[in-house]
Amino acid sequence: MAEIKPDVKDIDRSLYDFRYDEKDFYKVKEGLTEDIVRQISKEKNDPEWMTEFRLKALETYNEQKIPEWGPDISGLNMDDIVTYVRPNTGMKGKWSEVPDDIKNTFERLGIPDAERKSLAGVGAQYDSELVYHNVKEEVLAQGVVYTDMESALRDHEDLVKSHFMKLVPPTDHKFAALHGAVWSGGSFVYVPAGVKVEIPLQSYFRLNAPGAGQFEHTLIIVEEGADLHFIEGCSAPKYSVANLHAGCVELYVGKNAHLRYSTIENWSKNMYNLNTKRAICEEGATMEWVSGSFGSHVSYLYPTTILKGDNSHMEFTGITFAGKTQNLDTGAKVIQIGKNTASSISSKSISKDGGISTYRSSITVMPQAKNAKATVSCQSLMLDDISVSDTVPAMDIRTDDADIGHEAKIGRISDDAVFYLMSRGISENEARAMIVSGFANPVSKELPLEYAVEMNNLINLEMTGG
Repeated sequence: MAEIKPDVKDIDRSLYDFRYDEKDFYKVKEGLTEDIVRQISKEKNDPEWMTEFRLKALETYNEQKIPEWGPDISGLNMDDIVTYVRPNTGMKGKWSEVPDDIKNTFERLGIPDAERKSLAGVGAQYDSELVYHNVKEEVLAQGVVYTDMESALRDHEDLVKSHFMKLVPPTDHKFAALHGAVWSGGSFVYVPAGVKVEIPLQSYFRLNAPGAGQFEHTLIIVEEGADLHFIEGCSAPKYSVANLHAGCVELYVGKNAHLRYSTIENWSKNMYNLNTKRAICEEGATMEWVSGSFGSHVSYLYPTTILKGDNSHMEFTGITFAGKTQNLDTGAKVIQIGKNTASSISSKSISKDGGISTYRSSITVMPQAKNAKATVSCQSLMLDDISVSDTVPAMDIRTDDADIGHEAKIGRISDDAVFYLMSRGISENEARAMIVSGFANPVSKELPLEYAVEMNNLINLEMTGG
């Protein structure tokens, strides 16, 4: 973890701001054309149906308009983005076989150590492809499948074909269509009925190439009565050109199953993060989201849950930290369809040094969702008088038989609290960092230990900079 320095002039990103030359890497040309999409499909040895899927998604992308209701993304020019970069290695099952430059990247990020200490399986993606993947034997013995999407497309084609971009169709929005056309890499998880994976699985995504996009696809299927915790981490070094992340996550939670999906996103501040995440829950299923968004120049991120089955349940706990040059538009959505469904959204946002943080939520309760319950709590903390924090909640309740609650609070750090801590010998910067860490505690306590430490360090580095 990065060392906390109380007197740095800017945010210390030394843990993430390193890069390696991409010697012998394979790249497609910048831009987005039918020839480039066909080239990516050929390089990946796609089955014919996937090639056709990509081309259809490209047509949809060209027909769709760029969203106008959120942060400005006019600085993103797809003509300048490289949509596929393949490292100079295939996927390895042994860490010792990964090339040194890539291995050093992930060792500096703590991936092998985390794997040895606390993970049931780990996948590491570098630019557009996974370079390392390993799963503990005892997990495989339970019948769990955890692999990269390319292997899943080859070895579990019927399962992939019946689920791939069914929850997030390319017609959903322009960047879902883009994803469908040029997706590469990502994780596939299948947990059989009744299987409980006792320790987490983790995927880590590292974008190293300047001016490139990363378009990983994560597909998780948790069958009836099964239980899984999946962790996702991502980062990139900072460049002076725009980078793009337009991944897609599709989560299928079976009857009486439980899935927790934890994410810490620390993209560099030249990144446009236009990610789409969606889950569907069958009868009695539980979906938990834990989300920390700290990086990127612009973010559009709203994990969505469809509570299809009766007695299904969703909880979302998230925090966003928007600093200088950042415009982060984040939140959560839920669609309640089944009877006796329940949803809970707890979101916190922090803005500093002119950062813009917008909380955007949507609750839809369908007419048949009798006895539905939904609660939304969003709290925003502005650390100066040049930052911005907005709340844009939407509620569409189509039945009278529902219990819906919403509360929002926007405020600043209490001068009295800072004075009290300073009177106990704590510096002003440290006092403010302590207060912000306390504000973020409900999120950090839901994360695995190593991610909670990372999140708290990131907050402290943001707070003590400048």
